[in-house]
Amino acid sequence: MGNVLIRKPATPGYEGRQTVVLQAHVDMVPQKNAGVAHDFLRDPIDAYIDGEWVTARDTTLGADNGMGVSLAMAALTDKTIKHGPLEGLFTIDEEVGMDGAVGLKPGFLKGTIMINGDSEEEGRLFVGCAGGVDMNITFHYRDGEPTPEGDVALRLTLAGLKGGHSGVDIHLGRANANKLFFRFLKKAISHYDVRLATVEGGSLRNAIPREVSALVTVPADRVADVEQLVREYEALYRAEYKGVEGDIRFTAERTPELPATLIPEEIQDDLINAVEGCPNGPISMLHDFPGTVESSSNLAIVQSDDAAGRIDVKILVRSSSESRKDALCSSIESVFSLAGAKVELSNPYGGWQPNIDSPILRTMEKAYESLFGRKPDVTVMHAGLECGIIQEAYPDMDMISFGPDIKHPHSPDEAVGIASVEKSWRLLVATLEAVPEK
Repeated sequence: MGNVLIRKPATPGYEGRQTVVLQAHVDMVPQKNAGVAHDFLRDPIDAYIDGEWVTARDTTLGADNGMGVSLAMAALTDKTIKHGPLEGLFTIDEEVGMDGAVGLKPGFLKGTIMINGDSEEEGRLFVGCAGGVDMNITFHYRDGEPTPEGDVALRLTLAGLKGGHSGVDIHLGRANANKLFFRFLKKAISHYDVRLATVEGGSLRNAIPREVSALVTVPADRVADVEQLVREYEALYRAEYKGVEGDIRFTAERTPELPATLIPEEIQDDLINAVEGCPNGPISMLHDFPGTVESSSNLAIVQSDDAAGRIDVKILVRSSSESRKDALCSSIESVFSLAGAKVELSNPYGGWQPNIDSPILRTMEKAYESLFGRKPDVTVMHAGLECGIIQEAYPDMDMISFGPDIKHPHSPDEAVGIASVEKSWRLLVATLEAVPEK
């Protein structure tokens, strides 16, 4: 698979302790602000210290899951800490589809305890997470329609949204760029005969979409009206998301060249109605863990391909309940099926069910209270962790997840709290020393 496993023998006198797997994923989410010239395959992350945080200029930082990797590597290289046998498991492509975890085979690991370093709130220990599934939706059409004579082309751009992690940040009420744009487009079409040529909204299935760019045509005598409507919707969205979104920008720029063809009107209207009607954001909450989302959907990507005669829509559905995950997928499938689209599900992964009697949970709770004078919060998260998938191959493995404070992962505002990294390291060291005997 390309996963990496590193083994370190026990500190002398600790050979009888249980083997601990320190697990993290090595990939990051590549997101950058509009207009930023950054090649994630070539350019280094421009990280810097901003007060009590480390962040990056105009791109994601990679603290998700670079901090988990760093904590594990520090434990593997440090010759002063005390611990039993250690395994460092570094998985690939977690952000793409949990590929490294899915490909993990029984027998590869020797450990009986796993500490996952992919959590993002210091002082909280995570013992469960949601499962998820990708919904891949396609509108097909044979040929585009000719551009009406006398039309003018406009490049519409909606940008400046915060976006974020579709699991960690889905409850924060942030705007989904795809939902905002198609809400506007529905009115622009019905009032001013706007036609859609191309659209590109969002970029990653597990990131709340921050930007949409679309090429449309407008009758020449309606151009000023559409430009005014764009300004009105920019003001409307800023007012609706005041205090949540700081810099929503909606622009219309006239372009000299008209598109050769347009998306067929029937397909265009079906797409708009389906996107408008699609459930998005938090759908249900967990009763046993107040404030934690149980089920959600993220309408992540809407992208047209005129040459192929298709429009792709990608949605990530998450839930801690398999039945509610199925119900939400069914609801979304109905919306798009009624619009004539093809709907397929892929990359399903199960949730990680909490075990409140977990021995490593008790060990880590005691270590935290001893170090910092208070008990840590014990909870579950809505984001997907690899723990549930790995547990399918290692059903008897005792698992827990922890990590430092990371805010706004999957967005260019991503940052990690410096002080929380030290606390996470101290907690890991104390926990490894206290791991029970085999």
